[in-house]
Amino acid sequence: MNQLSVCLSPALIPLYNVEEYIVVIIDIFRATSSICLGIENGAEAIIPVSQVEECAAYRESGLNYLLAAERDGKVVEGFDFGNSPFSYTKEKVAGKTVVLTTTNGTHALHLSRGAKKIVIGSFLNLSSLCNWLKTQHENILLVCAGWKNNFNLEDTLFAGAVVDRLADFGFKPDDAAIAANDLYQVGKADINQYLKKTSHRERLEKLGIEKDIEFCLQVDLTTAIPVLDDDKLVKMVV
Repeated sequence: MNQLSVCLSPALIPLYNVEEYIVVIIDIFRATSSICLGIENGAEAIIPVSQVEECAAYRESGLNYLLAAERDGKVVEGFDFGNSPFSYTKEKVAGKTVVLTTTNGTHALHLSRGAKKIVIGSFLNLSSLCNWLKTQHENILLVCAGWKNNFNLEDTLFAGAVVDRLADFGFKPDDAAIAANDLYQVGKADINQYLKKTSHRERLEKLGIEKDIEFCLQVDLTTAIPVLDDDKLVKMVV
């Protein structure tokens, strides 16, 4: 029986043998939601990098990259945009390669690079992601990006939604997966209302970007599954 595990913080990734897992990176507010939307809207690729300096270095390549950098919920000065989903429209990203660095999501992804495969999850692609995971005869690790290595509610609740959908498909959940699913059962009737109590939501609302939050909680707005291919996130061919 394959394992279904939840990593509640990037700080805990070293406790897992990631090379034994398909890893799903989760950063609901807002990186993985924006990545899913960008790939759905025709971005050729999204290159995740850890540091702002790495992102800036792509400007010297002479190629037509879009540079996206976010720290503490804000667009880093001098970059094209951050990680708001409203920046990842067809008009802006179709046919383009985006280089992206964020506070939490790209950090979690880089710590998971030894995995068998890395895919991106959000409420926007929940059904397509879970339908694909159901067909995989591999251990699955759901990595919650959290906030600066701390636990957060929204990523864990999404992990619980995935655990719930995979419940009848022969996976053995660990304790964190069971807890995440229990959390999802509490909040699933009205996810938007339930997540109003989250600290990251309060943080983003102070920046005046409540619409981003509501957008990221829409279910099945997209069908694309972004997958890491070498150093680029591209649309999975299924």
